[in-house]
Amino acid sequence: MSNSLPPLSRAEGTAWGKTLRGQVSRSSHGEWQPAPHRPDPIAMLEKSNQGRLPELVPIRYGRMLVSPFTFLRGAASLMAFDLSETPQTGIKVQTCGDCHLSNFGGYGTPERNLVFDVNDFDETLPAPWEWDVKRLAASIVVAGRSLKFSDKISRTAVLAAVRSYRDRLNEYAQMTALDVWYAHIGVESLLTFTDRAKELKKLKTAVEKARALKPMLELDKLTETIAGKRRFIDNPPLVFHPSPEDPLTAEMLSVFHKYRQTLRDDSRTLLDHYHIVDVAMKVVGVGSIGTRCGVALLVTADNDPLFLQIKEARASVLEPYVGKSTYQNQAQRVVAGQHLMQAASDLFLGWTKGDSGHDFYLRQLRDMKFSIEIEGMSEADLSGYAHLCGWALARSHARSGDRFAISGYLGRNDTFERAIADFAVIYADQNDRDYQQLVDAVKSGQIQAIDE
Repeated sequence: MSNSLPPLSRAEGTAWGKTLRGQVSRSSHGEWQPAPHRPDPIAMLEKSNQGRLPELVPIRYGRMLVSPFTFLRGAASLMAFDLSETPQTGIKVQTCGDCHLSNFGGYGTPERNLVFDVNDFDETLPAPWEWDVKRLAASIVVAGRSLKFSDKISRTAVLAAVRSYRDRLNEYAQMTALDVWYAHIGVESLLTFTDRAKELKKLKTAVEKARALKPMLELDKLTETIAGKRRFIDNPPLVFHPSPEDPLTAEMLSVFHKYRQTLRDDSRTLLDHYHIVDVAMKVVGVGSIGTRCGVALLVTADNDPLFLQIKEARASVLEPYVGKSTYQNQAQRVVAGQHLMQAASDLFLGWTKGDSGHDFYLRQLRDMKFSIEIEGMSEADLSGYAHLCGWALARSHARSGDRFAISGYLGRNDTFERAIADFAVIYADQNDRDYQQLVDAVKSGQIQAIDE
């Protein structure tokens, strides 16, 4: 994310942020109602299916039907429209674009440190910083309802997230640009979000497994040997090999060979120790279902494995409201956004264009990655985890946006977080209504969904 204007000093940025309160009051962020021209939710979802593999779309709807929370995860395009109608200060950052509780997690840096950060960038684009905060806040209330918590409890968790965001932004505003760039959230901070012995034990086990996770350990879980050759285990429709005649087969191989040119020289040299032996299609997530996503198995001459994920990148859901990316290749947009937002990124993160014209990015599959299970959280756990997510989001925004101005706008009191908590509850109600429309559309036969 570039800025043609010279950066403001700490004093100038802080003063500008305070001035913005008079133009867009902090309390105004608590107000929201559906716009008169709000699109029909089902029509919006159907529009977002354009260009997806049609045989996989029912799986997407099936996962969205699981709960209002999974619906929110799959309805990023709908909320993008709604966010575009909300008050904004005009300060842009590199946003996640799909900021919700399940798009944070742990992963290994190239130095083999385990850190906590934002971990999904399919929708990343320079956009108003408030949009990430509001989507995260709404997801907390929606998740709280799925856990059978009262909105009062969920509001407490939202306040924890936004207060953490404000406090950390204020801290980053006092740091040098280099110190902000070097900042990261180590896994030791992750171990503080719960004080329940059972949950803490489960979390420590997940961290230990992530640290021990190596491609060799995954080999027998993900692959089998047929006629002396390793290949992915088919589990259709979630993991499958296209027929040899399917253009997807050749495209995935072509994508791999072209993508290596976008890697740094040292990463390309490392990758060249491996050769590709198999590719398969793999359904992932909720919002990504139906896009062209695959996995590749590579081995060295000594059969040491490396797993790569191949993901199609489409235009960000934010694009209609903030303009097109400066990158013509959508996968390059994703990779650039990830480098900008994360404290450290995968050695093998790269991008290219497929033979069919679709854009793809590649990265390691399951490289020391782990996520926090929302299901089973206590009230205190939800607030503790929300606090960590707010911290991670503040760190990402401070790298790319005017941290001085955002800090000046937020100030030192709780006006902004109380407004965001109000918004989150109101929007969770809207999400429930939209979810019910999908339920009704499936019941009526308008929409086909597959229950996995």
